[in-house]
Amino acid sequence: MLQIDCPWCGPRAESEFSCGGEGGIVRPPNSESLTDAEWGDYVFMRKNPKGVHHEQWRHASGCGRWFNVLRDTVSYRIHATWRIGEAMPDAEGQAAASRSNA
Repeated sequence: MLQIDCPWCGPRAESEFSCGGEGGIVRPPNSESLTDAEWGDYVFMRKNPKGVHHEQWRHASGCGRWFNVLRDTVSYRIHATWRIGEAMPDAEGQAAASRSNA
């Protein structure tokens, strides 16, 4: 079973969490001036990489808080977890994320 390190509660079983999709998506400034196509891209278009991916997860059966996860979509290995609003930790996962976006 996969263990996920909640930034508030510590390591817990994967069954306590729910994935909320891609992380780090910022609402565009001046969203009222976007075209329908630009708004559609913001709302619906998400990356689906093979490799390290920045996701947001919720500790649904625990503290209920959202947090960021850097997870490999092939091996399911979690490289890092960190709180929303904090900078991504300087971990090997950050380098791996850079490689997957190249």
